[in-house]
Amino acid sequence: MESIQNAFENVQERRSALGRQYQFWVDRTIPFTNQRWMSFAGLLSLFVIRILIVRGWYIVCYTLGIYLLNLFLLFLSPKFDPSLEQAMRDEETEEGVLPTTKDDEFRPFIRRLPEFNFWYSSTRATIMALVASMLRVFDIPVFWPVLVVYYFVLSFFCFRRQIQHMLKYRYVPFDIGKRRFGSR
Repeated sequence: MESIQNAFENVQERRSALGRQYQFWVDRTIPFTNQRWMSFAGLLSLFVIRILIVRGWYIVCYTLGIYLLNLFLLFLSPKFDPSLEQAMRDEETEEGVLPTTKDDEFRPFIRRLPEFNFWYSSTRATIMALVASMLRVFDIPVFWPVLVVYYFVLSFFCFRRQIQHMLKYRYVPFDIGKRRFGSR
C-alpha cells in the first residue's frame, strides 16, 4: 500500500514539474505578439488545408469556427458592460439615490478576454481540432454547404449586434486612430 502511495506522489510531483515547465515556456511567448499570431495563422492554415485535402471532418471545422467566433466576440466586448452599468444606474435612480456621472472621466477600454488569452485559447482549440481531424470517429457525414451558410448567418447577426453595441455606448476596441500620450 505504501509503495502505491509513493508511486502516486512521484506521478504528482512529475506532473507538477511538467506543468511548471510548460507554463514557463508559455509565459516566455507573451512579449512576441506578432510571432504568436503568425504561428496561430500558420496552424489554422495547416488545419484548413488538411480539411480541404481530406474532404471531411466538417463538423470539427464548424465547431472550431463557432468557438473562434465566440472568442473574437469576447475579445471585442468590454469587461464592464455599459448597458449593465446603465441599468444599475436606472435602478438606483428609481430608488431615490442620485446617479454619479462619469462623462468627463477617462475610462480605458478593458477587454472581457485579453489578447494573450484569446491567442492561447485559439491556439489550443486549433491544435485540438487538428488532432480531432485525424480521428475517424469525428468524421460525421453532413451536408457541409448548410454549415457554411449557417456559420455566415450566425456571424453576420453576432457582428451586427456587437457593432450596434459599440455605436450605442461609443467605445472602440482597437488602438487604431487613437491618440497616444507623448505622440504628435
